[in-house]
Amino acid sequence: MFLLWLTIFFSAHLAECVPEKPKRSALNQLTRTLLRKYDCGVRPVHNWTSTTTVYIDLILQSVLDVDGKTQSITTSIWYRQIWRDEFLVWDPEEFDGINEISLSSDAIWVPDVIVSEFVEEGKSPPIPYVYVNSSGSVKNYRPIQAVLACSLEMYAFPFDKQNCSLTFRSWLHAVKEIDLALWRSAEAIANDKREFMNDGEWELLSIPSQYWQIQQDGADYAQIQFNLLIRRRPLLYVVGLLIPSIFLMLVDVVSFYLPLNSGTRIAFKISILLGYTVFRVNLTDELPASAVRTPLIGVFFVVCMAMLMLSLIKSILVVKLLHHSEKEVKEMSLTACLLDKYGSAGHGFTESALTSIRTLDRINTSGDFELESSLEEDLLSLSETQEPSSRLDWLLQELVSLREAFSQEDSESGAQAEWLALCLRLDCLLFCLYLFVLALYTGTLLLLWAIWSFA
Repeated sequence: MFLLWLTIFFSAHLAECVPEKPKRSALNQLTRTLLRKYDCGVRPVHNWTSTTTVYIDLILQSVLDVDGKTQSITTSIWYRQIWRDEFLVWDPEEFDGINEISLSSDAIWVPDVIVSEFVEEGKSPPIPYVYVNSSGSVKNYRPIQAVLACSLEMYAFPFDKQNCSLTFRSWLHAVKEIDLALWRSAEAIANDKREFMNDGEWELLSIPSQYWQIQQDGADYAQIQFNLLIRRRPLLYVVGLLIPSIFLMLVDVVSFYLPLNSGTRIAFKISILLGYTVFRVNLTDELPASAVRTPLIGVFFVVCMAMLMLSLIKSILVVKLLHHSEKEVKEMSLTACLLDKYGSAGHGFTESALTSIRTLDRINTSGDFELESSLEEDLLSLSETQEPSSRLDWLLQELVSLREAFSQEDSESGAQAEWLALCLRLDCLLFCLYLFVLALYTGTLLLLWAIWSFA
């Protein structure tokens, strides 16, 4: 009997020394219970005719890039899917009041809802878990950096608006198996700008959405389309592109006030054209590249350069006409011929001859003495037929010749002045025509931009 009691005592003592095996946690038990017989390849409904409705919600966070050449847009969005899994239902009272748990997205059924416009998913962080509550509602929240194919319209750059769509649909399941619906109302989604980074180049206008069904391969498929309506902020491009170009055009217009015969107008206009060319080359990378339609700002720069070239050609034409006239007057001037004749011969007028010329000028000016036309004719005929017999006759002949040369030079100078005035009128006419074309072009460009902006 004593040995029996001793054995019981030591057994009890040993039992106290052995550590008690810990109980499995309620969360672990719940997870094992839910996934023990779960098949992630089967749509989670008890009745196969029941439709699984997937609720979709979308929040736009930012617009990262808009590429007109590849017709794509890179966005950062917060995407949410909610559906009911009838195989993931439990009583919270049986598991220490646990009402919601996180499960691996690879361990449960996930609907095959995709975005039709996806080009690539970008650098989206992997989120391997979903939330499941006791009623079987599964919440799949994840951020997505999506590169979307979008038909971009760059015609009105930098005053353009873009409309890019995200179309969610099931790739394989028809409406009788998977249907789509909005988690929030369409108005709430369209006006939700709380998370959008509104200090960048693009401004979010709204995100309207619509639901419809398309028929494909004899079955109806549900689709929900979100339209991202965004507008570019043009201030950066107006300050960096348009205003400098307008300043150069204004300087070119002011250059018409340079004197026509000064010789600096053409050099000044060439400098403006070279400066505009350098300005255009340096800003090539900032202009949108589109293979479908030429942006209006590209036409603006090309026409501005064409206007500068037209202005330069007009000035060259007028200056050419002006200097061509001066050359002809110099070639026909008798004064230049006489001065060249007597200057190159090495002998000229004597002091008495110069005094006689001055005296003849004073006499002609005062009107006290005037050579008769018959005497002039006789002297001319005498000079043509025979040599002067005396020095006085020779002097009178030379005086008459000089008088005729001076008269011819005066008439040529008057013709040159009239030609200069005619060139100035032509320059003024071409300048007015240039201003008219420039104003017409500016008005047309502003009208096109305004029509596109308010369309």
